Amino acid sequence: MKKATIVGSGLVGSLWAAYMAKAGYEVNVYERRADMRKAAISAGKSINLATSYRGWKALDAIGLGDEIREIAIPMYGRTMHLQDGSTAYQAYGADNQAIYSVSRGGINSKLMDAAEKNANLYFNEECTGVDMATNTCYFKNSVTGQTTEVKSDVIFATDGAFSAVRYNAMQKMDRFSYSQNYIADGYREILLPANDDGSYKMAKNTLHIWPRGRFMLIALPNADGSFTCTLFMPVDGHENCFNNLTSREKVDEFFKTTFTDFHAMMPDVADAWEKHPLSSLAIIRCYPWHYGTTALMGDAAHATVPFYGQGMNCGFEDCTVMWGLYQKNGDDWEATFSEYEKLRKPNGDAVQDLSLQNYLVMRDKVADPNFQLQLKIERRIAELYPSSYFPLYTMVSFTDIEYHTALSKGEEQDKMIKGFISHHGISSATSPAGIDEFIHSEFGNKL
Repeated sequence: MKKATIVGSGLVGSLWAAYMAKAGYEVNVYERRADMRKAAISAGKSINLATSYRGWKALDAIGLGDEIREIAIPMYGRTMHLQDGSTAYQAYGADNQAIYSVSRGGINSKLMDAAEKNANLYFNEECTGVDMATNTCYFKNSVTGQTTEVKSDVIFATDGAFSAVRYNAMQKMDRFSYSQNYIADGYREILLPANDDGSYKMAKNTLHIWPRGRFMLIALPNADGSFTCTLFMPVDGHENCFNNLTSREKVDEFFKTTFTDFHAMMPDVADAWEKHPLSSLAIIRCYPWHYGTTALMGDAAHATVPFYGQGMNCGFEDCTVMWGLYQKNGDDWEATFSEYEKLRKPNGDAVQDLSLQNYLVMRDKVADPNFQLQLKIERRIAELYPSSYFPLYTMVSFTDIEYHTALSKGEEQDKMIKGFISHHGISSATSPAGIDEFIHSEFGNKL
């Protein structure tokens, strides 16, 4: 039986293990950390995940979608909490389209359970090196100190943004391109608990955003009535930055004046401030994504920032694409990996660009009346011509249109909508009937 070694039992590694077992391989998964299923899972540095179309496609193809849906909460739009205490709601798409909030620990545990049915999982095994010429991985057990050499037919590095396989092997190869860029902002999580009766303190089926121009707070619902909240903000060098919040009193005052309605729901927020660490956010780009029969998948190939909710979905789509190529090429992994990296590299780059763009949208533009008008017009065009016009968010979250295609098409549409509004002098006071008339006159013969 042919053997596959997977380094990393995170989201992509565990899912891909199920795929490779289905292909008839003996699958061995090695994880640097302890078995997360045996430890109490907290919000920690996780950032709740948003599962959308690409993720569900990969999960459903291996028969795991329904199991994950049991722990996922649909979010049909975003609710903005404005500085004056008012709120505004923006639907994500048409016909109750939703993205789904799921805890990283919850989905990872279920995927590990699924992988373990037909694969072997080994924990506390740090990858110390890879000989790509002989397909040999070297591991050291952090508990016993024992070292192991593992030889296999194919190696998949799914060990995250700071991949040991990439660092110990690929980054030492000639003509390997690599960049690691931290953005100026960090993040800290806060758990907003449920009410005493277990009910939610805010609307359940929506993503909550407190946009504040240069920074923002978001909240995603959990199954137990709580919300995982994440503050994204400059680490330093700004009036509002993490390094200025040096005492309980400063944290309390910051939330009381900046996120007043949140502070009312959680007046002890300053006491919970230190429960989760301040963490950094990086974008990692590299190429090529394979040498011989060793390949990078997921964050090891294209780690991004979380502002479009596409990191996991993009990694799962790696599995979809890799599986399709395996169906075509069989065990010719050199051919599969060569095609895979050519197909996926432009999309890995695009999802990183999209993620950075959407940070500006979430923290600033969602509260801008001009942007809200633009969204309103775009949504109406999509309603009137549903088979011909797809807003950028729809392309990214509710289709499997390639990310790089969505990015370029979205830029074209952004210019077109702004020109349309300007040309017809449309404002928030323009009647719905008038807007429809303009849309039909402008796009009736184009879409």
